[in-house]
Amino acid sequence: MSGANATANMAGFNNRLKAILTRSGILGEDQIEAAIERASRDQKHLSTVLVEDKLVDEAPLIAEIARATNFPPIDLKKIEFERELLEVMSQDTATEYGVFPVGKIGQMLTVAIGDPFDIVKLDDLRILTTCEIRPVISTPATIQYAIGKGYSMGRQEVEELLEGMMDPEVELSNPNQRQDDLDVTDVAESGSPVVRLVNLIIFQAIKEGASDIHIEPFERRVRVRYRVDGILKDSLNPPKNLQAAIVSRIKIMSNLDIAEKHKPQDGKFQVRAEGRQIDFRVSILPVVHGEKVVLRILDATMVSLQLAGLGFQPKCLEDFAHAIANPYGMILVTGPTGSGKSTTLYAAVKEIMSDGTNLVTVEDPVEYQITGINQVPVNPKRGLTFANALRSILRQDPDTVLIGEIRDSETIEIAVKAALTGHLVLSTLHTNDAPSTVTRMVDMGLDPFMVASSVVLIAAQRLARALCAECREPIEIPEERLRQLGFIDEDFVEEFTLFRPHGCSRCNAGYRGRFALLETMPMTDRVKRLIVDGSSALDIKRAALDEGLLTLRRCGILSAIKGKTSLEEVLRVTLSD
Repeated sequence: MSGANATANMAGFNNRLKAILTRSGILGEDQIEAAIERASRDQKHLSTVLVEDKLVDEAPLIAEIARATNFPPIDLKKIEFERELLEVMSQDTATEYGVFPVGKIGQMLTVAIGDPFDIVKLDDLRILTTCEIRPVISTPATIQYAIGKGYSMGRQEVEELLEGMMDPEVELSNPNQRQDDLDVTDVAESGSPVVRLVNLIIFQAIKEGASDIHIEPFERRVRVRYRVDGILKDSLNPPKNLQAAIVSRIKIMSNLDIAEKHKPQDGKFQVRAEGRQIDFRVSILPVVHGEKVVLRILDATMVSLQLAGLGFQPKCLEDFAHAIANPYGMILVTGPTGSGKSTTLYAAVKEIMSDGTNLVTVEDPVEYQITGINQVPVNPKRGLTFANALRSILRQDPDTVLIGEIRDSETIEIAVKAALTGHLVLSTLHTNDAPSTVTRMVDMGLDPFMVASSVVLIAAQRLARALCAECREPIEIPEERLRQLGFIDEDFVEEFTLFRPHGCSRCNAGYRGRFALLETMPMTDRVKRLIVDGSSALDIKRAALDEGLLTLRRCGILSAIKGKTSLEEVLRVTLSD
């Protein structure tokens, strides 16, 4: 279907739907005209615009179209997708014609359509499927959602591959072949069944934007899960008899010992997908029913290394940018594993690097390679610990030093001395918030005076899921309840709308992507005095709040007010103040 024909068909559909809505009286004339104008400008179906702008709910809209065309309505979000039906019509055909197969009896194929006025489309489908077509009414947006869910990437290939492997005598030849330069286009034909299965697991994870792959052995099954936007979700269940072969294949790719099955092993490998190189960090851990494998996906193209692109609140961004502009001192980013600390530090490094400075990092491992920076990988087996590497780095005339993580008192002592002797030091610690980081440093053996003298700024970070702008839904919550959750008087000065996730073909359960919540605590004179006096973390926090500290919960609430995320997501990732 050509672009010109598609545009003409859309315009025809919009005009007919306008006439239906005008006759029904469910919308005012001005509302219809405004929606028609936006639909024309954005090249969208009028029904999509009406639902997106909350002018009318989808169910009554479908009912009006069904009444006018004498075709029955359907709610695609409530039906179970049948694999046999998806084989009748390819994903390309469903996408091109904007339809979705929902039932088949004999030669009668029931198809959900968004534009019942396009007779040519129905004739084409009759020829392509060799079936009589029975249309039912949905909306174009919901049909796209159904296509995305029903024809998920690799679904048919994976199911067919797994069916062929259920036989305990399945041929497992050559799972150990080297294949350093995997390509997504070769997935379906790349060697033995086990090699193909591992490739499919990897590339489906890349397609879904996963950050981690978990391959978990249980007594009678093996489970594969992907972490997408911070949440683990089930993917597939390979046959139990392939468990050892899958692990061996990954060990071979990672240059690990395939004979060692009783000790943890760590490795890495690289693949090529869609024209870009993607690194994988591999961790293998013996558990009760075999070996659990976790693969961390390090795709530099998916990471924003610009501070302004990380989603910080304006005040927090200003605090952080001011801190990294200092010629010396220590900047700490704290938070649990997977909270984006390393990404924030990389973005800071990119911000301050120049031809006139010597910037060195010491990391375990080096996650993203940045041209122009000297990056040192830690290797404890050969005696290169964080502390030893840091001592050597300080003899290399550095201006800025990035320490991947401070794990012990020796490392933090050297780092503080470096910050006091004219170096800018950036690093991470595992603490819950910025004020408690001070007491953590003192617990590690530092004198409070050294902490107050060396540290420029402490930041605490979490990652929150961003709402999908295409399908988010407004929600009303009583003001009393909002105040209990942390809303303050100034939040109610202007009207705002809170949203909740809904879910569509473009997102993951109503969310799409993540952004950073950053709590920044600059070392002001008042905070320094409290640290030197040995004050508690609570006293330090009160003083910081008086001086404008935005806590993680407060940053989350401000993001929810702007419609960036949901309140339930804020409550999930932040603690109450």
